[in-house]
Amino acid sequence: MTKDKLTGTGSILVPVFVPAVVVIVLLVIGTISNPELAGNAFSATLSYITDTFGWFYMLSVAFFLIFIVGIAFTDWGHIKLGPDHADPQYSFPAWFAMLFSAGYGIALLFFGVAEPVLHYASPPTGAGETVDAAKQAMQIAFFHWGFHIWAIYGLVALVLAYFAFRHGLPLSMRSALYPLIGDKIYGPAGHVVDVFAILGTLFGIATTLGLSVAQINAGLNYLWPEIPVSTTVQIVSIFLITGLAIFSVVAGMDKGVKRLSILNMILAVSLMLFVFVAGPTIHILESFLQNTGSYLNFIVERTFNLQAYTRSDWIGNWTLFIFGWTIAWAPFVGLFVAKISRGRTIREFVVGVMLVPTIFTFLWFSIFGNTALHKIMNEGYTALIGEVQADHAIALFKLYEILPFSSIVSFLTVILIITFFVTSSDSGSLVIDSLASGGAQESPVWHRVFWATSEGAVAAVLLLAGGLSALQTMTIASALPFSIIMIISAIGMWRALIIEGHHHRTLQLEIHNRFSGTSGRGLWKRRLLGLVTFPHKHEVEDFIATTVTKAMLRVKRELAKQDWSAQMHVDEENARTYLEVQRDDKVDFVYEIRLVAHQLPDYAFPEMSHGKETDRVYYRAEVFLRLGGQSYDIFGFDQHDIIIDILDKFEKHLIFLEISPGNLPWNMVEHDEMLNSSSEDLDAGLPNQR
Repeated sequence: MTKDKLTGTGSILVPVFVPAVVVIVLLVIGTISNPELAGNAFSATLSYITDTFGWFYMLSVAFFLIFIVGIAFTDWGHIKLGPDHADPQYSFPAWFAMLFSAGYGIALLFFGVAEPVLHYASPPTGAGETVDAAKQAMQIAFFHWGFHIWAIYGLVALVLAYFAFRHGLPLSMRSALYPLIGDKIYGPAGHVVDVFAILGTLFGIATTLGLSVAQINAGLNYLWPEIPVSTTVQIVSIFLITGLAIFSVVAGMDKGVKRLSILNMILAVSLMLFVFVAGPTIHILESFLQNTGSYLNFIVERTFNLQAYTRSDWIGNWTLFIFGWTIAWAPFVGLFVAKISRGRTIREFVVGVMLVPTIFTFLWFSIFGNTALHKIMNEGYTALIGEVQADHAIALFKLYEILPFSSIVSFLTVILIITFFVTSSDSGSLVIDSLASGGAQESPVWHRVFWATSEGAVAAVLLLAGGLSALQTMTIASALPFSIIMIISAIGMWRALIIEGHHHRTLQLEIHNRFSGTSGRGLWKRRLLGLVTFPHKHEVEDFIATTVTKAMLRVKRELAKQDWSAQMHVDEENARTYLEVQRDDKVDFVYEIRLVAHQLPDYAFPEMSHGKETDRVYYRAEVFLRLGGQSYDIFGFDQHDIIIDILDKFEKHLIFLEISPGNLPWNMVEHDEMLNSSSEDLDAGLPNQR
C-alpha cells in the first residue's frame, strides 16, 4: 500500500477500521449476553495483569519521563514540529485549554477530593487518619497526576507531531515506526499498531465516560434527591450526553472542541478560585508549597515503588490503574495534542505540556484535597470519610455541602462535568477517526458520528458488566501492548533526531561553503550587492518569473534526459516557483524560491524621516526546502548560480537518503555541459510566466 492510498482524504482504511470494529462489536455482544460472566472475566484479567506486569508498567512510565525531559534539553530542543518557518497554530491560552480539557479534566473533578480523603483514611503504609497519613495522601495524589501523566501524553504527542508535521508522514501512530521499518509502516505492521491505538483510545475514553456519568449521577441526586443513583440513570446520561458530543463533533475542531475547551477552563478556574477563597486559604498556600517539595523529594522512590515487600491490591487499584488508564488514553490525547501543536519547538512543547498542566494540577489537589483534609482534621467533619468511601463520585459534592453557596456551585460542577464529557468524546472521535482513516486530516461527518456513538455504547456495556472494575480491566489490558509500542516509538524518534542532526549540520556547512566566495562566477559581487540594496516587489517578481524559472526548467530538462521525474510549479499569484523531484517513492526533493517581504532596516536609507515611511518594506527571493525557509536570498544570482545552488541542495538530499554519489542523475561531464550551455539555447520554448 502506498502512502497516497493510506492518507486518502475521506476514505476508510479497511485493514484498520474492520479489525477494530470487529473487536468492539464482539466485546459489546459478549458483555450484553452474559454480564455476570463478563464481569468475572474482567476481574480475573485485572488481577493477572497487575500481578504479572506491574513492574513493566512502572519501568515504562519512568522511561517515558526520562526520555521526554532529556530530549527537550538537548540540542534537538530547537527543532520545530513542522517546517522551520512554521508558527504555532493556536495561542498559548487556547492551546493549554484544549490539551487540558482533552487530558484529564474529568479525572481532577472525580479524584480531586476523593483520592486524598481515601488515602488519608487507608494509606498504603502506616496508620490511617493521622498527620503522616495526610502528608502521604497528598504526596500520592501529586505522584499519580503529576509529571508522569504528562510524560506519557507528551511522548505520544511529540512523536506524532514530529513525524507528521516535520516529515510529512500520516498523523497516525504507525508513523513513529518509520525510522525502524521504513515503508513497511504502510503494511500489516502499521495496521496492527493503529488497531491497538484505536482500541486503547476507545477503552480509555469509555473509562473516562464511566467515571464522569457516575459523578453526574451523584450530582443530580444531590441536587434533586428524587433522581436515584443507579446504573440505569448513568446509561441514560451516557446516551444523552453522547448526543451532545455528536453535535460538537459535527461542528469540528475550531468551532466545537476549541470553544468547549475554553468554557471548561473558565468554569474549572472559577470553581478552583471559589474553594480557594471559601476554604482555608492560608493553609492551602502553605500545603501547596509543602506538597510540591515532598513530591519532588520522593519522586524517584515512588516511581519505582511496587510494594514488593508488602504486596496488596492497593498498587493495582490505584497507581497501575491510573498509569494504565493514561497509557490507554495516550493515543487519543497524544494525537489530539499533536494536531494543535504544529509550529512549536520541541523544547517549547515539552516545557508547556509538562510544566503548566502539572502546576495547575498541584494547585487543584492542594485547594480541593487539602480543604477536605482540613475540614476533617481541624473542624471535625469526619463523616466525609465514610461518605466518600461509600461512593467516590459524591466526594466533591459532599465537600461543597460544608461550603457556602453549595447548590449553585454543585450545579455549575455538573455543567462542567458534562462539558468535559462532551469535549472528551468529541476529541476522541476526531482522533479515532483519523487513525481509522490512515491519518487523514479531513473525513466525512458520519465517520466521527459513528465513533462518538461507539464510545458511548462501549462505556454503557462496561458499566453493565461490572462498573468501575470492568472499566479498569479493559483500560489496563489495552495499555499493555500500547506501552510496548510507545517504547518502540521513542527509539524511532531518537534515531530520526540523530539523522536530522547530521542533516542539519551538513546543510549549514553547505550554506557556509556556498557563500564563502569559492564557487560561482562573480558570486561575491552579487552577494555584496544583495546586502546593500533593497529591491522593490516588481523587481523580485520579474527575477523569479524569468531567471529562476529558466534555471529550474534547465535542471528539469536535464533530469528528464536521465529518466528522472521532475515537475516545475509556478504560482504567479504569490510569486513562488518550485522544482519537485520524485523517484521510486524514495526521493522527494523540493527546491522553492518564494517572494518574501521584510521591513526596511534603519540603515537602509539613513536620510529618511522616521514617520510612516518606516513601514516600508523590501523584498527577497528566499530559498525554501522541505524543512522550511533557509534564510538566505538569491536575488541577483544568474542562472548558473541558481543551478549550482539547486544541485548542491539536491546532492545533499540524496546523501541524506543514503544514495551513493555514483547514482546521481548525471556525470560530471554532463553536469558541466548543462551549466555551460547558453541561456539562449535552453530558453527556446519557455512558457510565458508573466
